[in-house]
This record gives sequence, structure tokens and C-alpha cells, in this order.
Amino acid sequence: MDRKNYDLAVKLRHELHEHPELANQEVWTKAHLIEFLQEHSSLKIVDRGRWFYAVYTAGADRKNIAFRADIDALPQPEYLDIPYASRNPGVSHKCGHEGHAASLAGFALEVDQHGADHNVYFLFQHAEETGDGAAEAAVFIEENKIDEIFGYHNMNDVAFKAIGVREGIIFSPSSGLVIHMEGTPSHASMPETGRNPAFAIAQLVNSLSGLTAADQYTSRVLCSVIQIAVGKRAFGSNASAGDLLLTVRATYEADLESLMHKIEELARQLAARDGLKLSFEYVDAFPETRNHPESNAKIRQAAENLSLDLVELEDPIRSSDDYGYYTKLTAGAYFLIGNGRDYPAVHTKEYDFRDELIAVASDMFRELLRLE
Repeated sequence: MDRKNYDLAVKLRHELHEHPELANQEVWTKAHLIEFLQEHSSLKIVDRGRWFYAVYTAGADRKNIAFRADIDALPQPEYLDIPYASRNPGVSHKCGHEGHAASLAGFALEVDQHGADHNVYFLFQHAEETGDGAAEAAVFIEENKIDEIFGYHNMNDVAFKAIGVREGIIFSPSSGLVIHMEGTPSHASMPETGRNPAFAIAQLVNSLSGLTAADQYTSRVLCSVIQIAVGKRAFGSNASAGDLLLTVRATYEADLESLMHKIEELARQLAARDGLKLSFEYVDAFPETRNHPESNAKIRQAAENLSLDLVELEDPIRSSDDYGYYTKLTAGAYFLIGNGRDYPAVHTKEYDFRDELIAVASDMFRELLRLE
């Protein structure tokens, strides 16, 4: 990567880190990225509201290759004493998305200055953390007839600057599930005259280990209890409403759907037994992120061409990424760039994106463009 472009991208990363914004609120972030590209390149900018992309045009008869970066931050305070610490209380870039965005912006400068044999699309996507950003931006694939798309995530448990790859699924699907049960209030001295959802919710929680038993699925499934909220702090009133919040995961979407169905069916049975109203809400839903073999082969070749260590991942990453919405529509792959095995993990208070990965990402993207 050109040293001037690298320095510009690092400066951009620090500026983005100072101004983190939550999913679907990335107003300053988006505007600043557009301003950066307009100042330092001649690329065409296409503003789509909460997301945008830049375009390098090589010709009507060329392939359309896309690269994606996410731009949102997390609802976590900034714990680090660094010159570019977050200025927004309670919000910080603890997943490295500002690094992803700076990497893609720096790569865009490289393509603008040195050219490419293909039409290149640089997609800056909002709201990855909540899973709805790619769901909204996926129209980009068909509207621009994208032939192939690539993206990356910085990750621990992979050696520093090494490239992590996996055939098939690399990030697991998941969904948040809110189960709301509502009964009838009563005085605490006469619980028999009311309908309290606490017993149904408690039984549902205690049944989760059986519902997730491995012999019922083709892959590992997980169900995490996020919150149980029943009744109010009023000792004279029998509880009459409650919420159970779960995060459900699996390796394959079919197993995720099967587990969700089992949980929902048991909730219906328990609600009917106790005369409770029941409703479901689905939040932070993520598809499986599945790599295409031909695109994955290019990632391996690009890493080899750059003399970067290659790590073959045995298992899918348990966490989720909404990138899978794109590879449902066109060829593509997602890879990891290692933070280092002993480096603080993403989403922890000690974590900060490593600037050196910007050049690794840019060089990988550039090499992928050269491969047919």
C-alpha cells in the first residue's frame, strides 16, 4: 500500500474512532467518509441514505467486483486512554468497524490512483451490529449486477496479519427472540385470582437444555438467556406480565429455524395452559455467512501471493455477521485478518483496532482484484 494512502487511512481511522455512532445512527460517520473520498479521489459517490458506495469504472464490458466495510459502533464506553478516544459517551468502536471502513477507503484511493481491470464498487454499510444493515443494502447487488463481493473482519485467535479462511459457513446464523407473556393482575394476597406468567417463563427457561440437546440437530445449537423480566417491584401486586429474551444460534440456518420453532411451540403450550396472552418479537437476526468455493480460492491465492500466513479455520465463528445477505445473491467470500492470538478480543474494553491491518486489508483487496 502506498505510504501516503496508508497515512491518510490511519488518520481517517482515528477520526472515525473519535466519533463512534450506533447502528442506524451513523450520520457523522457516513458524511465524513464521503468527504474523505471526495477530497482524495475522483470516484463517483452514490448516496443511499443510511449507506453509500463509491464506484471506479473500467468499462461496460468488465466485471463488477465489490468490497464491503461496516461502519457502526457499539453501546460500550471508551476505557482506553488514547489520543483519539471516543468523544461520544457510552459509545465506542470496540469491534473494529472504523478500521474496516478506513481500510476500504484507503484501498479506494489506491484503485483511483493506479486503476483496475474491473469496475470496482466500495460499499460502506451501516448497522452490522444489529443485523439489519446488509438486509437493507443487499439491493446493491442486483442493482449493480455485482459479479463477486469480498469483505473481511479483524479477529483474535488468528496470528497477527495472518489470513483466516473457511470453506462453507464462516460466521454462524443467529436471532434474538423476545417472548412476551401477559396474564391478569391481582392482589398479592390472592394470587389464585390472577394469572402470573412467572411459572410458564420459569418452566420455559428450565426446558432450554432439553430443547438444545445435540441429538436433535445436524450442527451445534446454542440458546443464551439474555434477560428475564417479570412483574414490577410492588409487593402488593401479583405479577401479570413478563418478557424472556433469548439469543438463539446454530451453525446452519435450518437448525436455527428448527430450534426457534421448538422454543415457540413450547411457549404456546405453556401460555395456553396458564391462560396467558403470548407474542414474539425477533431482533438482531443474522443469516449464515457462507463462502463460495471459487471466491475462497482467490483469498487463499491472494494470501499466498502476498506471502501472508494462511489459517484454515476448523469451525465456524460462533458470532454472527450480516455479510451473508450478500453471498446469498452473488459469488463472494469473507475472510479474517488476525489481531494476534494474545491481543485483546473484540468487544472487550482493552481492544483497539490495529492500524497495521489497514495495509494488509488493502493489499489483499488489491490482489483479489488481479485474480480472475
